[in-house]
Amino acid sequence: MGPDDEIDHGAPLTPYRQLAEILRAQIRRGDWQPGRAIPSETQLVQRYGLARSTVRRALAVLIEDGEVFTVPQRGTFVSSQGEASAD
Repeated sequence: MGPDDEIDHGAPLTPYRQLAEILRAQIRRGDWQPGRAIPSETQLVQRYGLARSTVRRALAVLIEDGEVFTVPQRGTFVSSQGEASAD
């Protein structure tokens, strides 16, 4: 999936996986630099028309893959290259 794609509810890939791939592509394109916050859950819910639980599952995939990390009460941030490959 590309960084400018929309969620296709009829696609075989689940919406949370689609969102994870879209966000991953945006990170790799450089939309957000390491250490910078990505849009909030609320912003992602509004932008992509998904349930909050779907957005959270997408973010969990990116966290597990080392692409992003969360800071309580602050948001979700892009990992540095070193953190992402330390896994």
